Amino acid sequence: MPPWLSVTILVVLGAALLLGMAKGWRRLRRGPDAVPAPPAVPADDALGEARTGPLDATYVSTTRSGDWLDRVGSHGLGVRSAATVAVHEAGVVVRRRGAPDVFVPRAALRAVGTSGGMAGKVVGGEGLVVLTWVPSPDDDPRGLDTGLRLRHRQEADELRAATQTLIGSTPAAGGSKESS
Repeated sequence: MPPWLSVTILVVLGAALLLGMAKGWRRLRRGPDAVPAPPAVPADDALGEARTGPLDATYVSTTRSGDWLDRVGSHGLGVRSAATVAVHEAGVVVRRRGAPDVFVPRAALRAVGTSGGMAGKVVGGEGLVVLTWVPSPDDDPRGLDTGLRLRHRQEADELRAATQTLIGSTPAAGGSKESS
């Protein structure tokens, strides 16, 4: 086979692959299963007392609750990015670099736990902190799981403990999952 033909075939295959990936991301963002937009991050004075300082983390992704491979692409929730996460009286704030920030209000939190993997990242052991929350019970009562990989193990434990205190002091709507 002549070299120019091999190169042409590889370029066509590469273009087809990129086109397919772009089509998949568009489907995730606009599909019938799109989730409602998460609430905007309130002003700093409306967040209340900080229960943790900003902790360095990697925002892995957000998936449908209970399905660690069903990544949510709408509203930038499927974009992996460097982040800082802090727990306040009003909820959990994830400030991301290069992607929209995520705010999980206290009333929306259902559980906090750990996982060894999530769409976009698999780690050894239980290295991801997973926040389970419901943006709007009317739209999707199943909820969402947001995965965070903290830089230090003790910070992951601190994040889990602070989030669990928010959940524990929030009246349960329906039934709440216990943290794992």
